[in-house]
Amino acid sequence: MGWLGTVFSKQQAGENQDYAVLSADIHSHLIPGIDDGAATLEDSLEMIRGLAGLGFKKIITTPHIMSDYFRNNPEIIREGLEKLRQAVAEEAIPLSLEAAAEYMFDDGFERIFRQGELLTFGKKCILVELSTYTPPPNLRALLFELEVAGYTTVLAHVERYGYWFDDVSHIEELKHHKLLVQVNTISFTGNYSPRLKRNAIKLAEAGLIDLLGSDLHSADSLPLLAAALQEPQVQMLLSSGKLLNNQL
Repeated sequence: MGWLGTVFSKQQAGENQDYAVLSADIHSHLIPGIDDGAATLEDSLEMIRGLAGLGFKKIITTPHIMSDYFRNNPEIIREGLEKLRQAVAEEAIPLSLEAAAEYMFDDGFERIFRQGELLTFGKKCILVELSTYTPPPNLRALLFELEVAGYTTVLAHVERYGYWFDDVSHIEELKHHKLLVQVNTISFTGNYSPRLKRNAIKLAEAGLIDLLGSDLHSADSLPLLAAALQEPQVQMLLSSGKLLNNQL
């Protein structure tokens, strides 16, 4: 039966059996050889086959762009995307594939932003991540600049930013700057850590989550993504009609 069938066999009647209601996964690392995600084309295809099996019809993959580590740019990402699209078409995997980026909010991001080189998805959305140790001191000012420029900022895996979880009103305040909150679905399983699970649940119960993402880096995480369907908060989110994945 395999990991997929095993998980689905445990679902209760009336529950979401897969992620079809989301349609789109908006956070992953599938382009081979350019960041800490897929190493080879076969790695990429294994993950894509798994996501298709979980009900996704569209993938917006988001390679890292970090000024001091993953120095990707639109040309590198688009070239990798085209090669991956060809391989997906040859295998007749039934989903569409797009690419944007996961930008680290660092000095390099400000330069890229001011040069107008941002890779977006949906209606001018950009995916960004922060340091897990402390938020950048200019965060609110930069969010305001992005908002004025017409961007919608999607903040990746918000459950990782522990400095906000004594008082989630900080996150509510940021959402006034046209900010969308993305949480990694696997966080609800507790596999990353109990703390991240608690934070993800806190965000879900506060109604602050706009988007779920797999943040898939390897096929080893596919069983965990499937297992997350057994978590009550994931079922609540999938059934809420409030997630925005299927609008992208």
